[in-house]
Amino acid sequence: MIQHSAPAAPASSATAGDVPATLPRIALVGVHGFGESHLANLARLEEAGALHLVAVADPNPPETGALAGSAAVFNTLDQLLAAGPVPDVVILATPIQTHAPLALAALAAGADVYVEKPPVASMAQFQEVLAAAESAGRLVQVGFQSLGSLALPEIRNTIESGDIGDVLGLSATGMWLRTRSYFKRSRWAGKRSLDGIDVVDGVATNALAHAVATALNMAGAHTVADVASVETDLYRANDTQSDDTSVIRVRTVAGQTLLCALTLCAPEQQRPSVTVHGTRGEITFFYTEDELVITTADGERRETFGRTDLLENLLAARTAGTPLPGTRLLSALPDAGAFMCVLEAIRTAPAPREIDAGHVSWEGDGDDAHPVVHGIAALIERATKAQATFAELGVPWARSLPPVGTFDLAGHPVADYQDGSGIRAVSSPRPYLHPVRTLAGTVVTDHQPLDHVWHLGVGVALQDVDGVNFWGGRTYTRAAGGEYVWRPDHGSIVRTGEPSAAEGKLTENLAWNGPDGAPILTEQRTWTWAAVGPSAWRLTLDFALSPAGNRPVSLGSPGSNGRVGGGYGGFFWRLPECSGARVWTPSEAGESAVHGSVTPWLAWSGGFTEGTSDGGTDVGAVRDGGEAGGAATLVFVAAADSTDPWFVRVDGYPGVGQSLAWDAPVIAEPGAPVRRSVTVLIADGILGTEDIETLINTQGDNS
Repeated sequence: MIQHSAPAAPASSATAGDVPATLPRIALVGVHGFGESHLANLARLEEAGALHLVAVADPNPPETGALAGSAAVFNTLDQLLAAGPVPDVVILATPIQTHAPLALAALAAGADVYVEKPPVASMAQFQEVLAAAESAGRLVQVGFQSLGSLALPEIRNTIESGDIGDVLGLSATGMWLRTRSYFKRSRWAGKRSLDGIDVVDGVATNALAHAVATALNMAGAHTVADVASVETDLYRANDTQSDDTSVIRVRTVAGQTLLCALTLCAPEQQRPSVTVHGTRGEITFFYTEDELVITTADGERRETFGRTDLLENLLAARTAGTPLPGTRLLSALPDAGAFMCVLEAIRTAPAPREIDAGHVSWEGDGDDAHPVVHGIAALIERATKAQATFAELGVPWARSLPPVGTFDLAGHPVADYQDGSGIRAVSSPRPYLHPVRTLAGTVVTDHQPLDHVWHLGVGVALQDVDGVNFWGGRTYTRAAGGEYVWRPDHGSIVRTGEPSAAEGKLTENLAWNGPDGAPILTEQRTWTWAAVGPSAWRLTLDFALSPAGNRPVSLGSPGSNGRVGGGYGGFFWRLPECSGARVWTPSEAGESAVHGSVTPWLAWSGGFTEGTSDGGTDVGAVRDGGEAGGAATLVFVAAADSTDPWFVRVDGYPGVGQSLAWDAPVIAEPGAPVRRSVTVLIADGILGTEDIETLINTQGDNS
């Protein structure tokens, strides 16, 4: 470990050497690990006549022949500086916890600094080094090499040109694998702190820090002042202190949302990337290879760019210790402020939660073994699409987020009430129920599934309320030639006032607010629930939609806008992945036969063995009292006077709704609310038609 200590006698009788003043004099602190890459780069630049490497410092001296020329060798930076003269630039490729003291020493001596990432181990250290650099009038470059990519100006130009439309958000994904030996390479590896000193090693702060830093740069977040908030969701499969599988969500002052989903527990190493998601296309940057992929309706464009070496950039920005006007550092310390906001949020967060061993497999032997989190690739994709944390997605090994409320029957939690406040804006945030369980604990709802991340359990949603999308996702319009397009038209549904709760009943008032926050509709919604027997229970939803103002409001759907058979909207129930799914009515069976039908009831049965639509039992396993497996039957019972058709999907995704506006809009008039009611019987096991009819008739509840 390189340490900042009191001056001591140099390990070598050589001094830092006299070299021509026309060439910058460089010292490297830390010659092993990534320091070896710096040695190779310094040799290249010295051969090109761009600099002189005058000294190195490392308690473990470099191997014979590793240094070209007459570079002096020291044990510590203090020894190097004491030997004099002070180098023009000091490069720090040392353990994280040494960056701040070594940088302060180099700056105090009058040198410019190139420090590897992360620049320091806390926000307090960042402010201290930043102040020292400003006071000394010195430059500090941070070793985020990807920020030297010539692709970044092209990305900014593409965004500003409008080629990908309006930016919906950004995501960074990294799926690497690291073996046990990776965490044994040094005392500080995998540590949040060491001997009481902050280290803050981890997937987002070190191993895949470039993904975070590059994404922040692409989001226009550079300084501390550019960051509005940072949320962390940290986990580990390795026996370490630090996180190895995490989601970081950053919201910028400019209004962008960046979701970083990163792991060191992937089944195989993949190229990390940052994507800008737009309404008309996407920009994906594979930053390790400087490859840019721009996808729009016109097709795909791929291009590989060059990269400016950050040391060369630092040398160009200084002349005899004075910054050169017109040349800026590509990775200046002040511009690492946004990254430091992320590091500080991780540093101050609770210790990462250990991923239960049942969700992890180990591959390889001994020090070459590495953990693989089951289904991690699908989870990372789902998190980035939904801009959600693992906890918000309900991943079984993630920390539990308490619901706003719970529907309970004789001690059995049968449904959790979510207020939707954590849902991304373009998914039309709204209250919903999830998970909904059978009495035996089988979960029969899904939320934010990979195929449609705006599908939210059980609730009410409409895609066209006077032109405002309260469903989420793209909007189907005639104006777009009968296509789904992204529009800035997403509303949100929020509670107003305190709900009225009694045993087996919840009544709430809701406001349907447009993108500008102004109410368009008001809703009174009532949930009632009761046991039907030892293996079944009943959930009833009643809702009434009224104009918020004094004029009529049109309630529509893709079907009412011209999409044949696409009349979804109103009550909707998103089911989880289901094996052996069967859907039927009193007279017909199968998706094509029952979709669009008007019948007293519609049933769905099958084995709910995978929990969610992410493609794996571990991904879909249910926590908090639920079970991953179980056969169940859901019976959707229409109100006695209902003429609304059933909306049914089986093959594409599992979902059932009752269409409020199948092929024509419904008008909500002032003083005349649009009222709907539906009852769902949730039963363990597979029921037949006779069982269903008996169940319905016994209850006598078609309202």
